[in-house]
Amino acid sequence: MKRFGFAPHEHLRRQADFEATYKARRSVRDGRLILHVRANGLAWSRLGLSVGAKFGNACRRNHFRRLCREAFRLHKHELPPGFDVIIRPAGTIDLSLSEVAESLVSLAKRLCAPSP
Repeated sequence: MKRFGFAPHEHLRRQADFEATYKARRSVRDGRLILHVRANGLAWSRLGLSVGAKFGNACRRNHFRRLCREAFRLHKHELPPGFDVIIRPAGTIDLSLSEVAESLVSLAKRLCAPSP
């Protein structure tokens, strides 16, 4: 597998997985993103995206999804393995790839860190 690939097994697709991640009630946010996380028992992390209609029209929502997938793909080696991650926008602002990637990495490390 390519180091920077985004394989189908890394996609969070089933509604039951989304519900279980939300039910775990582990989330963190900054001014850009909201991350919901739960341990998945796998050797890799999976990404799910949830962008509501409040964020904007279909073009803006799809652009946000593309940015999030690309940020995950490029920085998944910096993220802790073994988690299901759902990303939601924290507001309606337009973000760049570097902003999404920075938020994703910092929030995931903060949320997935082992509890003392």
